[in-house]
Amino acid sequence: MTTIAFIGLGNMGSPMAHNLITAGFNLQIFDLVEELTRPLAEQGAMVCHSLQQVVENADVVITMLPAGEHVRSVYLGNENDSGLLSYVAPGTLMIDSSTIDPESARTVGSAAQKQSLEFVDAPVSGGVAGAKAGTLTFIVGANDVAFEHAEQVLKHMGKNIFHAGGIGSGQMGKICNNLMLGILMSGTCEALTLGIDNGLDPKVLSNIMLQSSGRNWALELYNPCPDVMETSPASNNYQPGFMSKLMLKDLGLGMEAAAKSQSSVPMGALARNLYALHNANGNELLDFSSLFEFYQSKSE
Repeated sequence: MTTIAFIGLGNMGSPMAHNLITAGFNLQIFDLVEELTRPLAEQGAMVCHSLQQVVENADVVITMLPAGEHVRSVYLGNENDSGLLSYVAPGTLMIDSSTIDPESARTVGSAAQKQSLEFVDAPVSGGVAGAKAGTLTFIVGANDVAFEHAEQVLKHMGKNIFHAGGIGSGQMGKICNNLMLGILMSGTCEALTLGIDNGLDPKVLSNIMLQSSGRNWALELYNPCPDVMETSPASNNYQPGFMSKLMLKDLGLGMEAAAKSQSSVPMGALARNLYALHNANGNELLDFSSLFEFYQSKSE
């Protein structure tokens, strides 16, 4: 039986790990917040208390961490502790599903390759709902061999698995997707608010746009206006979902990437600033579709 070490059991990591248990893998888990390990322990996972312990005898390591600095520290170590690369056996497959800057992924990947280790960056799209349902999209950066190996694990957590290119390409693909998503959600909130301000019923307007050229993912699956779509976070007090602070983080990664390549991203920059203002008003833990309330507050 394949043994997987899973590190990082937050809103996304926990349901992803659950799906691996359901698929029959032997799971070893670690999180700095130990209480997050208890539900998975009840499902049969082995709780570990250090990075060294969690990767012992592991064939595959999966990490789901907040930011690039955490990924670098976990894999490469810091002045106080050694990293995963010091503990895992040669040939171990390491999958990082965090959303981070491409350069951090390349740095870790290069260090891993020097030690005969397979590393892939495989950020996800699909949010908490997708993680629970096992329908995530994985955007993978890896060489061909590592991608084939990773796909055999990722398919138990996701429905769509794309090979974007070499190490770091997964992160770049995710950054581009979420730049578009932030712009798209901002525009959807704006158009719905304009219609409401001028007497239109948001359900009717949403239906009109869904059958017209304004159709988009937010209108179809994630309507930001409360009580239009029963299953969307907007109809559940904007409980995430995908938190606004994470959208701001991802849009910030887009700005960093654009600066390095000297790409012009004026709409992405505006979306990033809108989310910065929205978060500054105390909404960082709400779903990113709660930006609708930002437009509502400006129209009152």
